[in-house]
Amino acid sequence: MMLPRELKERLEAEIRDAEHPRELAVDVMFAIQDHYGYLSDAALAEAAALLGMTPLELDELATFYTFTFREPVGKYVIHVCDSVVCWMNGYESVRDYLRRTLGVGLGETTADGLFTLLPVCCIGYCDRSPAMLVNRRVHGELTPEKIDGILEKCRSEAAKKRLETGDSKP
Repeated sequence: MMLPRELKERLEAEIRDAEHPRELAVDVMFAIQDHYGYLSDAALAEAAALLGMTPLELDELATFYTFTFREPVGKYVIHVCDSVVCWMNGYESVRDYLRRTLGVGLGETTADGLFTLLPVCCIGYCDRSPAMLVNRRVHGELTPEKIDGILEKCRSEAAKKRLETGDSKP
């Protein structure tokens, strides 16, 4: 696995210009994850080499943060907020609706590779709970109808992108 030259050169320049390159560890991991879709062991080793760190040091960071993925995930990662406020305002019905609609449990990815469903503790949208994130974009005051619209938009975007690129994957 090798980073594309353009991405590698951009990251090397950012690291070179940083006063404390290790402070860019999370940014570098996100950039590489955005390219590959997740942080494989090989991708983590690439990031570590760029930063002058060990893969173990980066793995400790990667496994700490909610938005870094050490295993393949779907094109759309849905984080369902399970904070106390969301629990009081319908988290369980949202979670159960998503599980039924997508046919997966928490921590699983749909068979077509389009959606991964994960819990997350508090996304700071308590005034509009229950809430969820889809690829880090927040959605609140969720109802089954609103969720259906969000999922349909994701499916439409994926289909459009497949047509544009000629890709058969979601």
